[in-house]
Amino acid sequence: MEYFVVAGGSPLAGEVHIAGAKNVALKAFVASLLTDEEITLHNVPLITDVFFMLDVLKSLGVSVRIEGNSVRIRNGHMKKSTVPLEVGARLRTSSLVLGPMLARIGKARIPNPGGCRIGARPIDRHIEGLMKMGASIAYHSEDGYFYASAKRLHGTVFTFPKNTHTGTETLMLAAVLAEGETVLKNAAEEVEIDDLIGLLRAMGADIRRRAPREIVIRGVGALHGATYTIMPDRNEEVTFAIAAAVTGGNITVRQSVRGHLGAFLSAFQKAGGRAEIIDETSTRYSQPGPIRPTDIVTRIHPGFMTDWQGPWALYMTQANGISTVHETVFESRFSYVSELRKMGSSIDFFDPPVDDPESFYNFNWGDRIEGYHQAIRISGPTQFHNAVLVMEDLRAGATLLLAALTAHGESYIHGIEQIDRGYERIEERLCALGAKIIRKREEKL
Repeated sequence: MEYFVVAGGSPLAGEVHIAGAKNVALKAFVASLLTDEEITLHNVPLITDVFFMLDVLKSLGVSVRIEGNSVRIRNGHMKKSTVPLEVGARLRTSSLVLGPMLARIGKARIPNPGGCRIGARPIDRHIEGLMKMGASIAYHSEDGYFYASAKRLHGTVFTFPKNTHTGTETLMLAAVLAEGETVLKNAAEEVEIDDLIGLLRAMGADIRRRAPREIVIRGVGALHGATYTIMPDRNEEVTFAIAAAVTGGNITVRQSVRGHLGAFLSAFQKAGGRAEIIDETSTRYSQPGPIRPTDIVTRIHPGFMTDWQGPWALYMTQANGISTVHETVFESRFSYVSELRKMGSSIDFFDPPVDDPESFYNFNWGDRIEGYHQAIRISGPTQFHNAVLVMEDLRAGATLLLAALTAHGESYIHGIEQIDRGYERIEERLCALGAKIIRKREEKL
């Protein structure tokens, strides 16, 4: 196992290029199963989750070739219908292969998906939609597999009871080859989904967003190969923006897409941050004055993303006053709080009054574990001291790494395989900006 040794206290300054969006790349790989022709994807982030998903494809007999940050995928004639347990269980989005496999070969056997364990993250909404399209799906708890079959998927009208990013993509990937028209209502609105729609259209799919939360797909007989460039990762841009602010530096982000960051930029400016437009695709981030406290409520797109709330909470530990963060998308996303407390932060849990939690929160209220809380109250500013920390999930990992960069002394961070899931060469890129981070391997006893 590897860990980071981080010496804090250095302002970060310079330029950084944003990698491709993880939340598009993984789904684009799955889309390659929809055709026998070659798919070429550019701007692919070379991260652990990407390699995990490529392993899923390889387990189905798909040919993969990596050339720098480009990946060439050729499905050929898909014959295998089972994703091995040890491959699929590592990645939550492995369940996405259900749709293309049912559409192409009429059967699939996939393990219960894994990945970052942030709340329950049920796939019940995915399963219900596929069954409305004519699939038969059953979960066998004795072996941990979903068994699915379908003579022919057909179009349907499906309304998601709650917003689901992966559920929307699952049904899109199934519907593009299904017979007839599918209408997805209350579909997720995220820009990453629109990027996947762009790829599917390039492959010959008849799919469009008819309204902000409504997607219409007319099934076609076959899709063809395509070449596509994946959009930049907006979560990375937010991470580097906050890194500049909390270390007292300034970072120019290349491949910046400000149109994807409306809710963040609004909050950042309220907190006293500066986002200076350099050119059409470049933004310089800094904190010219004191950090002001804020009250943030995470929302589905176009609201303040749940993926941003951990780094934002770290940002608010340096604000002069009381800040709050209310998480409404997942029932459990505060794993970083205990670690920040180790470093000297003052953070308390609380539950804001909500009249109807089942309808207000985006997760299934019944999945919430007793004792969990949906909001935190942060008192700042905090002068962090060094500590030994453990990353529990991807975004918590980014939060703790930024915290260590602001702290006095040398911190040790374990569980860094979590941050490797979503950030390509994160320590190298931060060190190029002036950070002091060393990756080490734990010695075996």
